[in-house]
Amino acid sequence: MTGSSYPPVSAPRHVGIIMDGNGRWAERQGKPRLIGHRVGAAAVRRTTEAAAKLGISQLTLFAFSSENWRRPEEEVDFLMRLFRRFLRSERDRLRRDGVRLLAVGRLAELPAFVVRELEHTIEATGNGERITLCLAVNYGGRQEIVDACRSLAARAASGRIDPEAIDADAVEASMYQPDMPPLDLVIRTGGEMRLSNFLVWQSAYAEFWSTATCWPAFGEELLGRAVAEFRRRERRFGALTPSTGEPQPIVDCGLRISDWRVEPCCPHQSSRDAHKPFGDVIVQGGD
Repeated sequence: MTGSSYPPVSAPRHVGIIMDGNGRWAERQGKPRLIGHRVGAAAVRRTTEAAAKLGISQLTLFAFSSENWRRPEEEVDFLMRLFRRFLRSERDRLRRDGVRLLAVGRLAELPAFVVRELEHTIEATGNGERITLCLAVNYGGRQEIVDACRSLAARAASGRIDPEAIDADAVEASMYQPDMPPLDLVIRTGGEMRLSNFLVWQSAYAEFWSTATCWPAFGEELLGRAVAEFRRRERRFGALTPSTGEPQPIVDCGLRISDWRVEPCCPHQSSRDAHKPFGDVIVQGGD
């Protein structure tokens, strides 16, 4: 996943989604936050199918971060049981539709009943070739890098690897999913504009796309819009523009006031939020 390993592509091979806004979606409709999580689980199914239709090889979803344990115990318990229910109910469909399920994170720290269902589903879908669905569970990007470094340090201390031989490829080989494709596109729902510790290493050259639509309302149309925008991007990975041999001016970052629009999380979005300039906000890196 180093810069030289990124081939020029017209469509993203690997898309990661920060699934944000379940609780806000529910609260703005006068429903308990937990209902938002339940409806959000259904969005996983339709988004995975939409990604497969678009030819995306891997879809990685930020399902539960290592920081989410700080939430109320009732909510965490509900999420764990919802995760188990999702794995049980979707296992046969995933296998039938050619979806290979993977998971990244500190999985051993999850409840035993979740680990069992997760391992069962991963094994049952191992032959899927249509698309890989990777769930980031009890995951933190900085934790992943720390764990990779600890693994390399232990190998170096035991003499199994020369410290001078440790490079970016060695670090990547020690990640949770060593064969994870380079992350091409990061999508965040709910209107926020940050990575929140999601695939920190893998997103080094990823494009970013944000929508104010909350995760329970996300689906094929918005995914298609994000992919269409990705196809219009020029990805240089630190090099010069091939067509001119000159760097592009940095004064135009791709944001125009006329292009901003608000896509409410739900029909009941408050007027207080209606002025926020999110919609399809595009953020272009300086590389």
